[in-house]
This record gives sequence, structure tokens and C-alpha cells, in this order.
Amino acid sequence: MDQAKKILVVDDDPRNRELLEALLTPLGYQTLMAENGEDALEQVRLHAPDLILLDVMMPGLDGFEVTRRLKGDERTRSIPVVMVTALQNVEHRIEALEAGANDFMSKPVDRAELQATVQSQMQVKAYHDHMKNYQEELEAEVAQRTRQLNNTLAKLQVASLDTICRLSRAAEYKDDDTGAHIKRMSNYSAMVARQMGLNDKVVETILYASPMHDVGKIGTPDHILLKPGKLDPEEWVVMKQHTTIGGKILEGADSGFLKLAEVIALTHHEKWDGNGYPRGLKATEIPLAGRIVAIADVFDALTSKRPYKEAFSVEKSYQIIREGRGNHFDPAVVDAFFAIQDELLSVKEKYTDEGQSLLFQTVGVTS
Repeated sequence: MDQAKKILVVDDDPRNRELLEALLTPLGYQTLMAENGEDALEQVRLHAPDLILLDVMMPGLDGFEVTRRLKGDERTRSIPVVMVTALQNVEHRIEALEAGANDFMSKPVDRAELQATVQSQMQVKAYHDHMKNYQEELEAEVAQRTRQLNNTLAKLQVASLDTICRLSRAAEYKDDDTGAHIKRMSNYSAMVARQMGLNDKVVETILYASPMHDVGKIGTPDHILLKPGKLDPEEWVVMKQHTTIGGKILEGADSGFLKLAEVIALTHHEKWDGNGYPRGLKATEIPLAGRIVAIADVFDALTSKRPYKEAFSVEKSYQIIREGRGNHFDPAVVDAFFAIQDELLSVKEKYTDEGQSLLFQTVGVTS
């Protein structure tokens, strides 16, 4: 059985309250009583009535002020307020409407008018409650679907990034069969980017785009890529082509990661002084992502064993990078690099084992 609708009767005269109660109870309504404006606001707070029959002329807070407060509060705005008054003045009625009253009844109250007014306002309240509940249900459904979509997108992103990591490893497999190089240099790149003040979205994009910096090596012949000694001039020309090959492999992508990966593949061997390749870009002509990845790639190459060299010590590698400040490397990037030496070394120590997951794991980087 439905719970009886609650009507708050507010009047400073107890006889008027008793009369309205006597008329409403046989109609199946539960009546609540308040003798002044302050009491009315407290009863509303405690019981949340479905309708308020409100006297206008009361000591303390009059009916106009009570209505203004109720209609000014989001929690009580939807409760219909019917002014019950002996006032017939048009100005008073206008004031009541401006305060937010929903309807009027004149004193003395007529039984038929009371029943019709109450039923009408209850229908309005029921419709408002229905729409409010529908909106809340709709918002909850939208929120749930949004969470599901976000979870799906997150899973797709993880799968996409795992694929990127594995393909990047495939491109460098002969050069670095543990895949640790791409993990180290991508984290180095992201950490330097963050130190330079780039926002989280850019840092994340660099983290996931930088592993593809040498994807063009897939087109480099083995006898050049794995040569244990110094390359001759003809071989060096072929080796340098991995930047343009990588750019061609990645060009035309819609993904933000792949777009930036194309830029990095093409520019991470450019030098600050203009003596790099493939285009001989100089200073800020080189995209910032390319300048950042350049130092990360060189640091990892210096501190790692390669077919043509043994690993250099960290201190010797630092010395080479310092000497490259202003010619090979952007001075600002070098400064950011040396500001986070401890964090970089923690990455170097972490990504050494062959058995690690291929998924990106960041040190000091929020992804």
C-alpha cells in the first residue's frame, strides 16, 4: 500500500490548523503542523512534506519569507506551496507569486476548493518527482556506461601500447634482444620531459612514442647493423637512412602516439649545432621531442654494450653528454637531464632483466 502523502499545515491560529486537518484526514493525507515560519522550516527539514499549506500573516517569519527560503533551497524548491490567506489585495498576490508560491486559497477554506487544489498540486509534485527520479536514473546509467567505456578504452590503450612495445622490440631485436633499451630510453625521455615542465599528456605521449625512434632499423642490412667495428662512409650513409625509413613507416597515422613517433624517428639524430641528420636541422628547428629523445637515446647507448663497443661507465657517459651541451644537445635538455640523475639511474637499474614484462612500467612518471 502506498504511504500517505504528507501535507504541512502552517498557521499561527490553532483553530485554522485543526480545521484543515479535519478536512484533509478523510481524504487520506497525513497532516503535519507548524505554528510559525521557523517551525515550518524545521518541519520541512525533518519530514520533507509533499505539499505545504501556508498562512501569510504570521509573527516572526511571514509566509512570503518562508516561501522565498523554501524556493531558494535546491533541496526544498520542488515542494508545492499553496498560500492560504484572507488577503485579497492584488499586490499581496503578486508578492506571493514573486516569492515562488504555486497557488492560492482564500480563507475561510472551502472543502471542494481545498480538495481540488491539493489534488492538482499533488499531481504536479508527483510529475516533478517522476522526472527527477528519471533524470537521476538516466545520469546513473550514463555514468555507468561512461565507466564501462573508459574501462574498455583503457584496455584498448594497454593492448595498443603493448603492441607498440613489442613491435619496437622487434625492430631492435638484433641490436638489443632483451628489449630493455626501449624501456630505459622511453622512461628517460618521459622523465626529462616532465623535468622541463611539459604537461602530463605530453609526457605520456613521449613515453609511448619514443620506443619507436629506431623502427626504421628494420630496413638496415644486418651486416651494417651488427658490424663490430666502425662503419665506412658508404655503410654510414645506409645506416643514417633508418631515420627516414622510420618516418615513412609511421607517416599518415591518426594516433597521437604514432604522429609523435614519426617526428621522433625523423629528428632524434639531429644536433643542436646543425650537424646531425637526416635534414641538418639546427637549434629549435628540431622539435622538442626529438631533442629530448636524442639525449635519452645517447645516454642509453653510451652506458650499454653494443656490437661495436663495450659499455661506458656512467661518469664517462655524463662527461660525453656535458661536452655535447650546446653542440650535440639542446642546453636546456642537458640541464634537465642532469637535474634528475638519481631518477635516471633508478630506471637504468630497473630495466636490465630479460624476463620483465613488455608493458611499459614507469619510474617517477605518471601515465
